[in-house]
Amino acid sequence: MPQTLNEEEHTKAREAIMMHVRKVVPYSLMVAVASGLYLITQVFGEISPDGLSTFQMILSLKAFLGIWLGIRGINQKLFGINPWIFKGHILPFSFVIVIIFLSQFIYI
Repeated sequence: MPQTLNEEEHTKAREAIMMHVRKVVPYSLMVAVASGLYLITQVFGEISPDGLSTFQMILSLKAFLGIWLGIRGINQKLFGINPWIFKGHILPFSFVIVIIFLSQFIYI
């Protein structure tokens, strides 16, 4: 957009897009977390006497990161509670990236 629009038009266009994104994304993340909580109950499996398998350990880590993101999002969107620490977007974004990478290694 910055190549075809001047600075003022770019600011207006970006804000128009972000207005819709702010309405949709938090609720879609809540649906993703809720479906993830349901799915973990379906695929986690029984813990063997030897302990957790690699699959179960990675899935547990993914679940922890996802639940943290979900609680943070629900607190912000539904209750208006802003986080006391980690106020920026870098940590949640890095959690999403870690979850994506863990998904790639889960069946190794």
